[in-house]
Amino acid sequence: MPTPGWMEVARVMSASELDRLIEEQHVALDASVKGNDEPLAKLWSRADDVTLGNPFGPFARGSGKVAETLKAAAAFYADGEATGFELLSKHVTADLAAIVEVERFTAKFVGRDDFAPLSLRCTSIFRREDGRWRIVHRHADPIMTARTPESVIQK
Repeated sequence: MPTPGWMEVARVMSASELDRLIEEQHVALDASVKGNDEPLAKLWSRADDVTLGNPFGPFARGSGKVAETLKAAAAFYADGEATGFELLSKHVTADLAAIVEVERFTAKFVGRDDFAPLSLRCTSIFRREDGRWRIVHRHADPIMTARTPESVIQK
């Protein structure tokens, strides 16, 4: 078998760096359901084209709006913990990557005393910027079962 060329070595190194960022994202999501948005905010690109769609509202665009949305979302949680991440799909190129996961948590929502389970279907997109992977898009919603066509009609 031939020795891998520098492009193959660079691709493998890039993938392992991405895997580290995905693990950091999982740890940061655990902090988020404890009410702390800062670890997750640090992983995002500072570019104006970043977007975030979370379960609590419309899409946010731009690093400032994304940071505000992350902070507002974390404020809904207390005493939570990530209980699992199920990777469904992963696509990686030299400078762009995407993952599709089911994320599972348990948390107290502010104003409630009980813990509630939470499952989200999530898509995260990452981009290499200045030699480092950053989150540039994340969409998470709680749709985990089949729905009827009527369920998407806005009234």
